[in-house]
Amino acid sequence: MPNDSVKKESKGMGIHGRRTIAYIVLALVSFLCLFWFYVLFINATRSHAELTKGFTPVPSSYLKQNLNNIMTGTLPVLRGMINSLIIATCSAVLCTYFSTMTAYAVHVYDFKLKKFMSTFILAVMMIPTQVTALGFLQLVNRMKLDDTFIPLIVPSIAAPVTYFYMKQYMESSLPLSLVEAARIDGSGEFRTFNNIVLPLMKPAIAVQAIFTFVTSWNNYFTPALILHTDTKKTLPILIAQLRSADWLKFDMGQVYAMIAFSIFPVIVVYLILSKYIVGGVALGAVKG
Repeated sequence: MPNDSVKKESKGMGIHGRRTIAYIVLALVSFLCLFWFYVLFINATRSHAELTKGFTPVPSSYLKQNLNNIMTGTLPVLRGMINSLIIATCSAVLCTYFSTMTAYAVHVYDFKLKKFMSTFILAVMMIPTQVTALGFLQLVNRMKLDDTFIPLIVPSIAAPVTYFYMKQYMESSLPLSLVEAARIDGSGEFRTFNNIVLPLMKPAIAVQAIFTFVTSWNNYFTPALILHTDTKKTLPILIAQLRSADWLKFDMGQVYAMIAFSIFPVIVVYLILSKYIVGGVALGAVKG
């Protein structure tokens, strides 16, 4: 009996020690991730003259002035934020919905080219965007869609990375017996997908919606090639224009303030969808 108590005590101390180490590592990683956001917001409160003197952890009092200079400047910042919100939101919704539908079709249905289509979609994932940029621009010009949002939203429907993630999640959380039971009860395919499959996929959809939104929000390469009118440009393009201003008019405080201003919508989207990642795990579990 004394030996058993000693073993239990040592085992408990071992678990407690590993848990303490895990908390320390998580705290360190969290600090490293959040520190740069702290630096960004601190620099957004400082003037250009203060920034040239070096970094200080104490915030200054120029945040309101920096934001006011951005809003009253020549760049349409608010319009750029609206444009980025429209493009990023539509891209996230279309990408997650149709990628989930594609993964559902490959996971549930049996057809001759099933393995080929799955392999082909994964092969497309290996092609960089820059390789197809020239042909994509030629297609956009021929369709007379230059300087519009359509070429930035519609292609997001075909997202091999999102498809692959959804397919892997379905294999672990969507049994085919559930789909068969819905069919026996008389549920149509679209009703089964929208009312049964999508609720089970909430955690995966929330994760991919965040990733897609952030990717589209931060995208500079494709919008810079397609959008030419200032009132249609997105925030990354406007930030690049602000940074490339004449050195006599260049203000690093405004640049930091504009970058901080552009991060707030991303944080809001994450806070809204993160509860589905945590709370949706119970919904995504299928109990036998």
